[in-house]
Amino acid sequence: MSELSPQNISDYEKQVGSLDEKNESKDIDVVSEDSDSNFGVLESERDIATHVVSLHDDPTLNCWTIRAFLIGLGLSTFGGVLAEIYYFKPQTVSVSTMFLAIISYVLGVAWENLIPSRGIFRWLNPHPFNKKENALIVIMASAAANSALGTEVLAVQRLYYNINPNPAASILCVTNDVKHCKIWTVLINISDSLLFSSQLLGYGIGGLLRPVLLYPSKMLYPGVLPLVSMFDAMFEDATAAKKRLRLFWFAFFAIFVWELFPEWIFPLLTGFSIFCLADQRSTDFTRIFGGSNGNEGLGILSLCFDWQYISGGVNPMAIPLKAQFSNLVGYILCVVVFVGVYYGNIWQAKSLPFLSQELFYPNGSVYDQLLILNDKFEVDKTLLAEQGLPFYAATWVVQLLTTNLGMGATFTHLLIWNFDDLKGAWNWATPSGIRALWKNFNIRFWQDNGMRDVEAIKNDESLDPHYREMLKYPDAPNSWYIVCLAISVLMALVIIYKTDSTLPWWGFLISVILAVISILFFGVLYAMTGLGLIIQPFIQMIGGFLHPGKPMANMYFVLFGYNSVTQAQLLMRDLKIAQYTKVPPRAAFTAQIVGTLLGAILNFILMNSIIDNQAPILLSVEGTNIWSGQQPQQYNSQAIAWGGLSHELFAIGKRYQFVAWAYLLGFLVPVPFWIMYKLWPKLRTDYLYTPLICYYIGWLCVGINSSIFSYFSIAYISQWYLRTRYPRWFVKYNYVLAAALDGGTQVMVFLLSFAVFGAAGNSHLFPQWWGANQNGNYDRCAVIVE
Repeated sequence: MSELSPQNISDYEKQVGSLDEKNESKDIDVVSEDSDSNFGVLESERDIATHVVSLHDDPTLNCWTIRAFLIGLGLSTFGGVLAEIYYFKPQTVSVSTMFLAIISYVLGVAWENLIPSRGIFRWLNPHPFNKKENALIVIMASAAANSALGTEVLAVQRLYYNINPNPAASILCVTNDVKHCKIWTVLINISDSLLFSSQLLGYGIGGLLRPVLLYPSKMLYPGVLPLVSMFDAMFEDATAAKKRLRLFWFAFFAIFVWELFPEWIFPLLTGFSIFCLADQRSTDFTRIFGGSNGNEGLGILSLCFDWQYISGGVNPMAIPLKAQFSNLVGYILCVVVFVGVYYGNIWQAKSLPFLSQELFYPNGSVYDQLLILNDKFEVDKTLLAEQGLPFYAATWVVQLLTTNLGMGATFTHLLIWNFDDLKGAWNWATPSGIRALWKNFNIRFWQDNGMRDVEAIKNDESLDPHYREMLKYPDAPNSWYIVCLAISVLMALVIIYKTDSTLPWWGFLISVILAVISILFFGVLYAMTGLGLIIQPFIQMIGGFLHPGKPMANMYFVLFGYNSVTQAQLLMRDLKIAQYTKVPPRAAFTAQIVGTLLGAILNFILMNSIIDNQAPILLSVEGTNIWSGQQPQQYNSQAIAWGGLSHELFAIGKRYQFVAWAYLLGFLVPVPFWIMYKLWPKLRTDYLYTPLICYYIGWLCVGINSSIFSYFSIAYISQWYLRTRYPRWFVKYNYVLAAALDGGTQVMVFLLSFAVFGAAGNSHLFPQWWGANQNGNYDRCAVIVE
């Protein structure tokens, strides 16, 4: 069934006219030139959005097919399982949308060719597999392929608080004790409700802020450009796509084969450090130049040949140069600050691990939090006096401090540099906006046609031209998002009182208010730069001071206050994919909801299974090369420090007081740069994203850091050299190449995870040799015994 009727098309063409003819003629003029010297450099977000991604839309293409939904459900199952496995890995890795797009493309084309298209089979294979079906599948699967933060709360409760519901009994009811079975059924329902409410709360808030976070041209979402460029290469006219597809498949298979070496056979390639090879006994060299293993060192000047880590967070070929420059400035400052803090022995740095997320006693041993909590999971002052206050690794304190610094800087930076972009988000709060909302609201939300006022916005040049192409389709109305938000809030209020959350209702409402403000400001930053700030420490700080001595309340406060921001950003990212590929908004909304709910259930099941089998490893500081509890460790330690001991550690005059003060100081950071630009515009201080600089000062606090030098090298080759010297090649091939590298890498990593890395059983590491130092750090730096 199609959302687009002939009458809709007719009305749309009368009001807006055909943009396709203009854009197609413009594209023909652009690509007909063979010389890069005759091809203009892409300067603005609008240039990139209109030249890199095709504006053409074929409204007859249908994405509402059984084929798309069945493949989408299958890949959602796969993505939800894989995301939870990755959550317990030593290096944080996300399931790439490139990977999901490639697999769905292969499955879709195979379905088209293998299943008959006549008779009863026409419902299964109604027409050739198209771009909109592929995009719909990716949106559904990517919504599922994220580890829900709610499972982090449940994991911490199991690992550190001995709250241990049995998922097998909950689901299967294998016991003969009916009463016992009913109790566990209630628990599983509460757990699922917790995941559903925390996952959908951000969807409701973010959906209502679409006018500012999605529709303007400046909201580019650069991270999705390689994906959309790949779709264009796969589905456009065969003659035009031939060269792009040839490059894509060549790079895909080349990196697929190559990744076998750094990932398994020759892991020295993960971090090739000349300094460590020159001196394999110096622990100082390990801290500064090492970085091939988790929490090893800063990885300065290490060469990484493993695309898995180079592009593990964000693809360096996708982020705009302006954001990359700010990132680089923050990285340089990070190295200076980390080295200065550690070797200056600030916060007793030398008696603690160099990089770690745990809490410690002064002698460097791991702090036992249960020894300071009473039976209500609240801090007991007498027990605390016996154990003493815990310590953080100094570099982790820097990360907390600079995150708060970046938080404060974000508000000021966006207010003074992007005020016009932000004020549109609050048009609904004006008297006329409120009247319009009331006039258009339909309590029968399923009957709301969601049509926008095309005449009022068709000439708004600030809007994304792709959004203007989407005006022919009925929108997913605001009432859908309002209902989603209301149900999530009601479920959350029930949950916090039906569990031992210790979070009061008013604390939950404050967390929601914080989420709304954060989604607006940090959502804009993410949309414009492709780089998101992790604001978890800030939310934990607010929750800690509001609910002192209650670490469990802090975890729930962060769940609703921080996870909602992350979910809203994912919602906007997926809606931008839909916008670029012209998937009708209602289809995109449906795919997101289905994928999110299915993914949450699978996350919960896998989380319990992994903890059942790997709990001792997850509780250890180092973990193994296969499993690690670094993420629940840091979430728990933050909850104890902020939720239980905020007044003892972070208040005025206490050990880590500057962490809290950094937030207020952050408000002032952008002001000097703004004044300098007004007085001396040739200094181009407008080129600096001060929030990113602040945030990246704490960038190297965790994980594998040997990829940083390679990351920036590739970023500047792509976003400066190719973009300015070979702009025509950049437009046609840069994002296609980025997609191929991500896709080939993810396929190989997935296969290796189950074949040799033990995702489904025992691991089988490559035999020990010089290039595979299985008994120490892969870059052969000295192992530090803390």
